[in-house]
Amino acid sequence: MNLLCWPALASLLDVRPGRLYLEIACGNGLTSRRLAALGAQVTAFDFSANLVERARARENPNSLITYHVIDATDEQQLLSLGENIYDSALSNMALFDMAEIETLFRTLPRLLKPNGVFVFSLMHPCFNNPSSMHVMEEFDDGEIKTVFSVKISRYMTPYNAKGLALRNQAQPQMYFGRPLQYYLNLGFENGFVLDGFKERAFPPDHPQTSPLGWGGNFSEIPPVLIARLRKISAGNSRTEPRCSCLIIQFSSKEFRQGKCPFVNFRIDVIVHSGWIGHLQSIFPGDI
Repeated sequence: MNLLCWPALASLLDVRPGRLYLEIACGNGLTSRRLAALGAQVTAFDFSANLVERARARENPNSLITYHVIDATDEQQLLSLGENIYDSALSNMALFDMAEIETLFRTLPRLLKPNGVFVFSLMHPCFNNPSSMHVMEEFDDGEIKTVFSVKISRYMTPYNAKGLALRNQAQPQMYFGRPLQYYLNLGFENGFVLDGFKERAFPPDHPQTSPLGWGGNFSEIPPVLIARLRKISAGNSRTEPRCSCLIIQFSSKEFRQGKCPFVNFRIDVIVHSGWIGHLQSIFPGDI
């Protein structure tokens, strides 16, 4: 959490005092407490009443966190948290623990403000899914060298399997493996665009708790990814049309004088310096 997830989460969330954040599957409230320590207001929920009880028993910085027991697969329970009020939502290493995430993705646009974001972290579906095996091999290129790699036997088809989050974990837990396209397409289908993405790996000098555990031996393979989806429509994109970009025509003189009519959007690509501009109208910002 400290090394791989939190720095990327904080960066993509752009945490600011006074903003309202929704944490999904908050567990014992660790991430919520970190947000509150930075001055953010947090509404946090989890399906487990026991975990929420543990979270409430911990420190609540400046009393900025409100906890709820909520089922993320129940649309009405989610909507009871408030509509169009959250600046950002986040889920830290939890979506792969949920058997059903379609309801959450469908409902989130109704919870977020316009231009609100949903940031989530995952065990990397490509390299750290329930089928992954850690491999250590020796080879000879004039001297004996050791190489560490990851072997994957399943990826494309969603499936579930039992696994251990910790080596000494008393009971296995259920993981729900999904390809990366599954998560991203759910976002696209519900009015989001992807505008932030980070893959996180351990540095080479990170100590190993076991030779084949995640650590410095696997510094070129990211076990975690963090993605940011941004809401681009006020409602459900299944019923509302949306536009990814516009091709517009205006003179370079008008552009230099700030007379471009799309003053609320950022120009990302200029095809050439003459008459034709390519306006990416997905993300609000300054020209």
